[in-house]
Amino acid sequence: MMEDPDNEWRRSVPAKTSQDSTTEATEATDASATADIQDAADIADTTGTADAAATADAKDAPPRSPLERFGITGKALQWANWISVTVGIYILITAVAVVGDGFKAATGGQAEELFAFASNPLVALMIGLLATALIQSSSTVTSIIVGLVAGGLPMATAIPMLMGANVGTTVTSTLVSLGMVRDKESFRRAFAAASIHDFYNLLAVIIFLPLELTFGLVEKSSAWMSEHLVGSDGGPLAAVFGGLGTGVTTLTDPLGDLMTSALSPLPTPFDGIAMILLGIGLILSVINMIGKLLKIVMVGRAKQVLHTAIGRGPVSGITSGTLITVMVQSSSTTTSLIVPLAGSGTFSIKQVYPFTLGANVGTTLTALIAAFAFSGAEAQLALQAAFIHVLYNVFALLVIYGLPFLRWIPPWGATTLARLGAENKLYVAIWVIGMFLVLPALLILLTVLL
Repeated sequence: MMEDPDNEWRRSVPAKTSQDSTTEATEATDASATADIQDAADIADTTGTADAAATADAKDAPPRSPLERFGITGKALQWANWISVTVGIYILITAVAVVGDGFKAATGGQAEELFAFASNPLVALMIGLLATALIQSSSTVTSIIVGLVAGGLPMATAIPMLMGANVGTTVTSTLVSLGMVRDKESFRRAFAAASIHDFYNLLAVIIFLPLELTFGLVEKSSAWMSEHLVGSDGGPLAAVFGGLGTGVTTLTDPLGDLMTSALSPLPTPFDGIAMILLGIGLILSVINMIGKLLKIVMVGRAKQVLHTAIGRGPVSGITSGTLITVMVQSSSTTTSLIVPLAGSGTFSIKQVYPFTLGANVGTTLTALIAAFAFSGAEAQLALQAAFIHVLYNVFALLVIYGLPFLRWIPPWGATTLARLGAENKLYVAIWVIGMFLVLPALLILLTVLL
């Protein structure tokens, strides 16, 4: 490591005022933090860092509940928030079922022919990536994919789409880090913490997409699990899950049938297209509402878990990342909690890394909930699609973080990109726009045209 130029300057000056000493100490601290992103200086808290962390915490304070406008306060507001979350989950499950029914009606059972252009796994991957980057919600995209699979989308097309959704959701953390762009050092730390998610998910695709195409590891594992949970040969466990699925569909079918009948006067295939659009619109709105309400009622507990667990080791970090994301049902919210704290120096990239991997696993719960929108053979397909998302993230965690020769790659890529981005913001623009928009769109366009 090169000698700090401030040290040479201090030795050349025999005497200095207390103000000069304070300035030099601040500059020395900043230079030390710049030298190595994983240095202990990033973890240590100076007075300025503590203030920055307090500011980040203030920015992440839970928003006011939209139900307050109706004059509800106190305990009644808490109950109203939880009831609204329950109603939101009910509408989510119904909307996923409407998407599945609409897809089946629009394609007339010819879904495989309709998605022939996406038979190329790279194109399917880019569709999932681009859709998630634009919507900024992997929960929404995976829920829609679950509905499409139940409606006839080939599993071979759905798997790369789900992998792409994993990559596309990382754009949210990058956008959060841009909030610190004015402070070079804070931005470097925040952008490194955000882009580690990018590099990890890219590495997961590079490893598992070829393996999946060759051996069908995730598809076969998910098929086995779904068969034993809702299939005819699953025994008592299948009976329990089958009964649960039947109960859920019994509750959600009346609202779904009402939506379907309202659109049935439209001619085919426009009735199916309208159902798909209605279902997607409801999923977008409901997941957004659930995320806001859960952020209000759970984010305080989530922060307690975060501050208590991170720093106690990788297992604790992974567990807390999973738990917090399950609590708030949004990896975007989890990211918004950790990236500003990383930028302020409260947590190092070494501590953020396992936490981010846990968030990847926790966000898969939404697709599992969506799978209960169906019963019978459709339920097995929907549950298999949900399990694909779960197993892919679990396998990626075990392989990439479990093998030392792979574990270092995401943090190295993130710190390198963050160092370049802090010096020249053009690298950040090229990465975000090129990776999440231009490249997917070009690949899809070229495949369709050629």
